[in-house]
Amino acid sequence: MTKASFALTGATVLPITSEAIENGVVVVQDGKITAVGGADTAIPSGIETTDVSGKWVVPGLIDAHAHVGVSEEGMGWAGNDVNELTDPVTSHVRALDAINPAERGFRDAIEGGVLTLNINPGSGNVIGGETVAIKAHGRTVDEMALRSPSGVKSALGENPKRVYGDQKKTPSTRLGIAAVLRSAFVDAQNYMAKHAAATPEKPAERDLKMESLVKVLKGEIPWRQHCHRADDIATAMRVAEEFGYTLVLDHGTEAHLLADIVAEKNIPVIIGPLVTSRSKVELQNRSIANPGRLERAGVTIAITTDSPVVPIGHLITQVVLAVKEGLSRENALATVTINPARIMGVDDRVGSLEVGKDADLCVWSGDPLDIYSRVETAFIDGNDVTER
Repeated sequence: MTKASFALTGATVLPITSEAIENGVVVVQDGKITAVGGADTAIPSGIETTDVSGKWVVPGLIDAHAHVGVSEEGMGWAGNDVNELTDPVTSHVRALDAINPAERGFRDAIEGGVLTLNINPGSGNVIGGETVAIKAHGRTVDEMALRSPSGVKSALGENPKRVYGDQKKTPSTRLGIAAVLRSAFVDAQNYMAKHAAATPEKPAERDLKMESLVKVLKGEIPWRQHCHRADDIATAMRVAEEFGYTLVLDHGTEAHLLADIVAEKNIPVIIGPLVTSRSKVELQNRSIANPGRLERAGVTIAITTDSPVVPIGHLITQVVLAVKEGLSRENALATVTINPARIMGVDDRVGSLEVGKDADLCVWSGDPLDIYSRVETAFIDGNDVTER
């Protein structure tokens, strides 16, 4: 795909990492942002300029926990590639290998201003596999990928209990889940030691399961821990401290009950989905007020749809409702832009309007936190990907 050059003028510009700019200017050259500023910002000669006065220019939104392309809506079993439910430890499988770029969910994402997603395997296994950060538009997932892998997905709680309990296999309890998790990391430590001792004459064999876990142990990628209940969150922190890896709490339904501890340990929470029923026991304390509670405790948060649980295009709707229930308006958009970008390790490319970053941005009809506003034009790498 070619990378476009243009300038947008006259809008309210929200860089996210700095103050809003009235009557602002954004300049894009070869798919990168080259200037962000006020009306006096210089626009290079020959650059096509579009007056978007009265509109708002906002970085593309980011959902840090989604299953678009691996859990395809309306496809039934044919489009369900989210869980490899044949072994509680499948750290070697990759969401990258199952994403269908043609899935309708990516179009829904763009229409809702969501231009970057972290695609995760599901939560049926104790260790579900590698996640990948991608952009929402492309013919192949290879051209969409921003960071691969961007983490390893793991699950505590009821989902692995149900899947393997029904099969009469370990784990069928929280005891078993923690044991499986810890055993896998011990195996990975042993694997690292074996490779450290290997010689050209006696090379060590490769093991894809262990290679993924070694990346986590070395701090190359984060551990993405699915957990809802406070006791599972405590287990997630306990095991992370035992093995020394970087922890991200996914869902965090009851994280507010341990918010001071989570904040002290500087563990981010990707919270959501927020507008679902309390469909299982772990969701009894689900509340749209929880993001605000975590924010006030000093926890770094990102909001997620867990799409297709909540349709991906309603990411901003959840943010609006969270503001209504106590999330600060000042930091609200950070929960779906720069915060998830940092958690995913792609903030050098996306998440804010800054010079040098990819020109992934949207022109909104008005304030994105006004429920009546909508995306009018979406750009990825400076290219208009809006479909009328």
